[in-house]
Amino acid sequence: MLVQIVTSFIASAAFAILFNAPKRSLLQCGLVGTLSWMLYTLLLEHADDVLAALVATFLVGVVCQIFAKFYKMPVIIFSISGIIPLVPGGLAYNAMRSFVQNDYTAAVQFGVQAFLLAGSIALGLVLSEVLNQSFRKNTPPMH
Repeated sequence: MLVQIVTSFIASAAFAILFNAPKRSLLQCGLVGTLSWMLYTLLLEHADDVLAALVATFLVGVVCQIFAKFYKMPVIIFSISGIIPLVPGGLAYNAMRSFVQNDYTAAVQFGVQAFLLAGSIALGLVLSEVLNQSFRKNTPPMH
């Protein structure tokens, strides 16, 4: 578990560096990525991978909204780094490899699974943004 925590932190922070996130946000980007991976792996014990990715991404999206307000930065800085550990790159690679090897049944299975995971990640981010917008709309301004 410790290896997964460290690896997800490094992957998320390195991705933030790759996409020129502000230096002062790198720690938070790594933490959000670690949170997403830990939530996902914990939820896998109780749900399938698509639902686990959806719930983990939604919760991470909420954390990203909080970080964006607290650190006065765009949400996307945290959310993109946060979902990196969840992106189904291995499944997409296996789909293409199976396709090249003329194993079309496996290619379709891997491709559909990658598509479902990617869709659940997108839906989780959208739902967290909708929740944020509705909360902001219904909250009276502070004077």
